Amino acid sequence: MIRDDRGRDDAPALGAARSPADARVLLRALGISKKFGGVRALEGLSFSIRRGEIYGLIGPNGAGKTTLFNLLTGIDAPDAGTFEFDGRPLAGARPHQVARAGIARTFQNIRLFANLSVLENVMIGRHARSRAGVLGAILRDRATRAEEAHIEQRALALLEFTGIAARANDAAGTLSYGEQRRLEIARALASEPLLLCLDEPAAGMNAAEGLALKALIESVRAQGVTALLIEHDMRLVMSVCDRVLVLDQGERIAEGTPREVRSDPAVIAAYLGTDPDAGASRAGTG
Repeated sequence: MIRDDRGRDDAPALGAARSPADARVLLRALGISKKFGGVRALEGLSFSIRRGEIYGLIGPNGAGKTTLFNLLTGIDAPDAGTFEFDGRPLAGARPHQVARAGIARTFQNIRLFANLSVLENVMIGRHARSRAGVLGAILRDRATRAEEAHIEQRALALLEFTGIAARANDAAGTLSYGEQRRLEIARALASEPLLLCLDEPAAGMNAAEGLALKALIESVRAQGVTALLIEHDMRLVMSVCDRVLVLDQGERIAEGTPREVRSDPAVIAAYLGTDPDAGASRAGTG
């Protein structure tokens, strides 16, 4: 188990520990719509994510998946609709406010500080929870030094949790692709989220790395963190997700368990259409 900042072994490691069977709603999206010029990215989308589950989000190219992530995390604002998170509205929240509310994300294209160490990258992820202000950072008082020591301790624990502790002092840019994906997850977890949003974490991974990622996502959920997963690796989605939402051209076309979604005629049509060769090109990234 990961130790918390106070070193207590019995403390929840990443979020407020809850049973995976807890059916209370953590995130609710209500009528989310977004257009970019004349292009409709999302139209009247509503869904909810329960505490403690791994919720998948899939769809062909241009379905609106990454747009939804950007709206949820405050990068863009919806044209209509709202999000409710942990019982509170997120309307108009900026990225740092979303992070403080308890939502963290990774990106489809890895975004690390390549010249900083692996450890420093994770410590930066804790910034949203840090109490030291500008004055404390300048004066380096006892409280600030103690907080920094706790942040470093926490970051090391997260590197151990994600399996890359041996690379703690290496520059992030020297990590392998799979290790960089793990580092992004460790950095996101440093903010102690209730909801971890993963944007195509398996992209570019080989089969062995994909299996290790599946185990890591399951370990994150076991620590009390709910997960929202965009992914094109259908084997990963179908094996790790409790429920799956399918988007096509900005609209919800199906939602249910992996078994239900896999056999839904609307999902099959969205991915394959009437020409399987043409449909295969739609099931790529985006």
